[in-house]
Amino acid sequence: MAQDLRPLVVNALKTVFDPEIPVNIYELGLIYDLEIKPDGDVSVKMTLTAPNCPVADILPAQVKQRILSVEGVKSVNIELVFDPPWDRSKMSDAAKLALGFDLDLGRDVVPLSNIRR
Repeated sequence: MAQDLRPLVVNALKTVFDPEIPVNIYELGLIYDLEIKPDGDVSVKMTLTAPNCPVADILPAQVKQRILSVEGVKSVNIELVFDPPWDRSKMSDAAKLALGFDLDLGRDVVPLSNIRR
């Protein structure tokens, strides 16, 4: 059951956005760990872009609400952590492209000007 729930929970996470950033929190790399037990209990270790983030009170509650809306999820535990601190290296390539950052592909950094034509 846990394997069946994982893609549904990830999809739910992708519907949560930091209101100041037009990329979902999953692609931003704010989700550090996601554990789904066979009985439907979900544990999330997440962070924010900064400890003093203005949505610190709102975002974890939104995450919990969205995950609880997934059929088969019985409970959600959210742990907000700041170690390691978030930085843009935690973002997916899709998030980096959406925000206009260069892609780091191993040793070479690919400037966006080489991609957008």
